[in-house]
Amino acid sequence: MADLSAFPITKRWPASDPTVIQLYSLPTPNGVKISIALEEMGLPYEPHLISFGTNDQKSPEFVSLNPNGRIPAIIDPNGPDGKPIGLFESGAILVYLAEKTGKLIPTDAAGRYEVMQWVFFQMGGIGPMFGQFGHFFKFAADKVANNSYPMERYRDETKRLLGVLEERLKGRQWIMGDQYTIADIASFPWVRGVDVFYGGGDVLELAKFPLVKDWVARAAARPASVIGLNVPKRD
Repeated sequence: MADLSAFPITKRWPASDPTVIQLYSLPTPNGVKISIALEEMGLPYEPHLISFGTNDQKSPEFVSLNPNGRIPAIIDPNGPDGKPIGLFESGAILVYLAEKTGKLIPTDAAGRYEVMQWVFFQMGGIGPMFGQFGHFFKFAADKVANNSYPMERYRDETKRLLGVLEERLKGRQWIMGDQYTIADIASFPWVRGVDVFYGGGDVLELAKFPLVKDWVARAAARPASVIGLNVPKRD
């Protein structure tokens, strides 16, 4: 049986089954990327809720695994060379899991790098920009009531990025065509979230991006997504 005692996080969130992947997360657009991927890949895992309400992500135990203090993070007891490995950053975890299983990523080098560029497109564009839009639109609206610039800036950039996705999806079921990959998992929870979580669908004129809307609906309806979108369960 794997020994995870070298990871201080397991003292606060003990592993019931230390032989499976330990997921430390919250059902946010970033967090559910990993639970969805794990479900798609059929990898056994044990979820641990990291509550923002009690600043769990800033606790010494969590920061010992992710010094950046952000979810998600994992421990895989069966990492490279059979040794446990801890990982943070959702994009890095997605790539790791895809390469570990050979699933949700093309086997040819050109296809692999094409997927990677779309994963990084999400990490560098969709995530930060959509998140800033949501912050100013939903959570800080009172603070910028007399200054429309922040919300308008991130609204417009979010719409631009939606346009990039709309163009990419022309003639394609998924970002890579017929193959569902980690590129889809990286982005669709964020696009879903700007409407479902932030309530910004009308402001962003999502109806003008029908291919994106249909793509999100297809991705969210997958059995793995239905489960993964609610993992870990909130208290």
